[in-house]
Amino acid sequence: MHSRTDIAALLSQHGLAPRRDLGQNFVVDANTVRKIARLAEVGTSDHVVEIGAGLGSLTLALAETGATITAIEVDRGVAAALRTVVADVTNVKVVEDDAMRLDWTALLATSPQWVLVANLPYNVASPIMFKLVELHAAGVPLVDATLMLQREVADRLVAPPGSRDYGVLSILIGHAADVETVLKLPAGAFRPPPTVLSSLVRLRFRPPRPPVKDAAFFGALVQAVFTRRRKTLANALLALDGRSGPPLARPAEALAAAGLDGSRRPETLSIAEFAILADIYSSAPRSAVL
Repeated sequence: MHSRTDIAALLSQHGLAPRRDLGQNFVVDANTVRKIARLAEVGTSDHVVEIGAGLGSLTLALAETGATITAIEVDRGVAAALRTVVADVTNVKVVEDDAMRLDWTALLATSPQWVLVANLPYNVASPIMFKLVELHAAGVPLVDATLMLQREVADRLVAPPGSRDYGVLSILIGHAADVETVLKLPAGAFRPPPTVLSSLVRLRFRPPRPPVKDAAFFGALVQAVFTRRRKTLANALLALDGRSGPPLARPAEALAAAGLDGSRRPETLSIAEFAILADIYSSAPRSAVL
């Protein structure tokens, strides 16, 4: 495992500096990375894909388990440094690519089941999580993901209905995965130390619960009403006007059909209630449209 001194030496040796635009905060505590590998329940028979491998602290801890590791790193200079770090580690392959753009189907075609572990750049964490849900729904064999996140984002993932942190992320990720926080980390576990606290969460992917008729419209409805989260539900649903998709029922009619009180606010609805409402809209007859 790397220490703070090792990280500094690697950066200097390769003429690198942590890039703020890529959210590069490298984990430097050996006990922490081994704990992450343990909490991810990585074992000898596993195939692991790591996003944002950086300079390899977590990569080496994952490799110690005997699992087969595919380490993805977008930064060319850091990827070159990472290759020197794992040069003698036979169960690690480094892939220089952008996790949001690479061909995941081709990458993961070599095994029927994968787990993902990542210290995600905080500025792209939400898009990557939505991407993982999309990949799982499309049949890419990702079973679960253990992710280092900004604590504020992690808190939103596990927030219950009615709480301050409950919103789009809670609903759309919670619809497709069981989510739990498994570890909280101080800023001192990273180099350079981030200005925020961090949490490790685990997502176990599963079929959407409950299923919905139109997954794209379900997502669009949730995102639309949370642009007006302080409005009543009857008013927030007006944010759907003009969006592409199925014919839109009048909010009052849709709410009545769903058995929902229009005076409630969006953050009070459970995932199941959003699913019911989305299905009402998805099956609305043309006679009920505006």
